[in-house]
Amino acid sequence: MTDKNSQKGLNSYYNWYYGTTTIALVFSMTILVYIQATISWPIGFGIPTFFMLLSIIILFMGTRLYVHVPPEGSIFTGIAQVLLASFKKRRLKLPNSDDISQQELLLFSPPMRGHRIFRLPLTSQFRFLNKGAILRDGDINDDGSARNSWELCSIQQIEEVKCLIRIVPICISGIVCFVALVQQYSSASFQALTMDCNLGTHFEIPAGSVISISFIALTAFLPIYDRILVPIARRFTGVESGITLLQRQGIGLVISPISTVVAGLVEHKRRNSALSNGGKSPMSVFWLAPQLILMGIADAFNAVGQLEFYNKQFPEHMLTLAGSLFYVTLAGAGYLSAAMTNITKKVTTRDGHRSWIADDINLGKLDYYFYLIALMGVLNLFYFLICSHYYQYKSISHYAEEPIKIQTKEEAEGAMDPSRDAPNK
Repeated sequence: MTDKNSQKGLNSYYNWYYGTTTIALVFSMTILVYIQATISWPIGFGIPTFFMLLSIIILFMGTRLYVHVPPEGSIFTGIAQVLLASFKKRRLKLPNSDDISQQELLLFSPPMRGHRIFRLPLTSQFRFLNKGAILRDGDINDDGSARNSWELCSIQQIEEVKCLIRIVPICISGIVCFVALVQQYSSASFQALTMDCNLGTHFEIPAGSVISISFIALTAFLPIYDRILVPIARRFTGVESGITLLQRQGIGLVISPISTVVAGLVEHKRRNSALSNGGKSPMSVFWLAPQLILMGIADAFNAVGQLEFYNKQFPEHMLTLAGSLFYVTLAGAGYLSAAMTNITKKVTTRDGHRSWIADDINLGKLDYYFYLIALMGVLNLFYFLICSHYYQYKSISHYAEEPIKIQTKEEAEGAMDPSRDAPNK
């Protein structure tokens, strides 16, 4: 998408995509829970069954509109080829090491076999990988292709691997950010069980539905961000999306530990109140709202920022991996959260002390645990800033701003002939 209108639409797409999925979560955790608990279990399960059937029908109705990209081999095989080829040629010297533009002209760069792939220019970062594209006698066939893909890789392959290497450290910071989200969501239900959940005189909020406050805040904030904050920021920054992809994630990483500190302060007050009133605090469950609202806003910045970041920064033919990486970070946060809980229980029970995370929430020190997570969030923020400083955004080659077309055999041979190709460029 190179035109301005398409780019604007793409920038908004991720906000609306994440917002609509969150609306579905709010519906399932509030209205559906209420129907199942007070009206009828069959009706409560029949409603999501109906929506699932409707979604399947819509999916098949839209199959003719989808763009199907034929597979071009294994992603992981290409990564292994680049690493092995670079290792085999580690003792070779890169040509024109001081001029990356001239170096690009002397390395292996065959025509692409696809209509939807943008050529990536050669970069100097991780330059040891560039050696995988050094041409030696006998490395290419008469048609211009590599004789052995495990010994010679194209610039495109190398730059795609570099994109992946750059993204992984950013992904790790996302995992740590989601730990705070997982812990607050899991703890909020236990806190709500010891608080006043009445809304008026005739309705009691289910403890499991309390975290929907965070989802509602996220859903409400995303349109404000997309329609108000982005245009305002665009006037000052000149960036089409208002702020950069990494800046958006960074704001979420700033808000997340603040939310966790607020959670610790509220938990301290709740526990003291509960212990003073026989285990049941008279505090309203809406005391949990500030931390959940802050976490929802942090999620709107970081989670949506991650989703957009992966889909825009991954190479085109790795987009399936980009779509799954976001959910890998969520899963990683779940595993890390479980490990942290177990380690904290084991460490805090030494020498006969009571665990911070006790079965009876009133006898534990959950607020201390929240402060520990907040400290992790601050350290993670500094780690993210370091990674962001060295991160290089993916760019399209200045030699071709449009998708690279399939070339004829004669054109490919001409492109690979150094005597004809180099002077033209």
